[in-house]
Amino acid sequence: MKKKRAVIIINAYKEEAHLLAEDIKTFLVAENWDVDFVKFSSSCEKAPFHSYDLAITLGGDGTVLFAARVCFENKIPIFPINLGEFGFIAGIQKESWKERLSLFLSEKLPFTARSMINVVAMRNNKTVFESFALNDVVVSADKAAKIVSLGIAFNGNSFGRFRSDGIIVATSTGSTAYSAAAGGPIVDPELDAFVLSPICPFSLSNRPIVLPSSGVLCIDVLPSRDTGVSITADGQVSAGLESGDIVILQKAKEKVLLADCDSAAFYSALRSKLRWSGGPCA
Repeated sequence: MKKKRAVIIINAYKEEAHLLAEDIKTFLVAENWDVDFVKFSSSCEKAPFHSYDLAITLGGDGTVLFAARVCFENKIPIFPINLGEFGFIAGIQKESWKERLSLFLSEKLPFTARSMINVVAMRNNKTVFESFALNDVVVSADKAAKIVSLGIAFNGNSFGRFRSDGIIVATSTGSTAYSAAAGGPIVDPELDAFVLSPICPFSLSNRPIVLPSSGVLCIDVLPSRDTGVSITADGQVSAGLESGDIVILQKAKEKVLLADCDSAAFYSALRSKLRWSGGPCA
C-alpha cells in the first residue's frame, strides 16, 4: 500500500510548535505516514503542496490562513491545532490533538468546507495582483490616517464612491476578524456570504452590508490625495495599487476543508473569546 503523506506547518515564532511537531511526526510515522515540515513566517512563500494527503497547522489562525491558500485548490484537508490566543478557525486544542488525529485516521473526524475569495487586480487589462483569501481582502491607504476614494459596484450595480481609510471584503469565516473590529456583523460560517465593511468612513451614511457570495464585487481605485493604495489578502499577501486599477472579487471555485470547525465550535469560540455571558435568568 502506498504511504500517505502529511505536512506539518509550523509557526516559526512559537517554540512549542517545534516540540509538538516532533511528537505528531512520531505518532504519524508509527501509523505508516511520511511526514514533512514547513515553517510558516511572515515572509513565507508558497511551497508545492499538491502531493500531500493532510496538512496539520501548529500556531494560531494566521497559520491556518496560510495553509488554506496553499492547500484548498488540491482539496488537502487541514487539521488546525491552536497554539494562539483567539482560535476561531484553529479549533483543535493542543491537549486533544492525539484523540482528534486518531479520529481522522479512522475517518471519523468531521470536516467543514469553507468558501474562499478569489481576488484579482487589473491595470490596463493586465493582472497585477492575484490571490485567495479565507478571511478577507482589504483595499486601503498605505499610510496611517489617510483617506482613499474607491468606487464600489456589485453585479454591475453601483454603490457609489466610498471615502474612507479603506474597504474590507470578508467571508463569513472572516467576519469575526478585521471586519468585526471595523464594526461589521458577525456571520455564521454556514451562511455563504461576503461582508463589505468600510474602515473609518468619511460619511456616516456608509454602513457594512452583507452580500451573496454568488455575485461579483468590483472596486475601482479612484484618485486619492497624499497617499498610495494597497491591497492585502488575509493580512499576509499584499501589493501596491494605482489610480485606475480595478479589483475584482468573487467566490473561489474550490472550498477549503477544515477539521473540527463546525457551527458548534464557532459558537463555542464566540462564547469563550468574546466572553458572552447572557443576562440573568428571569
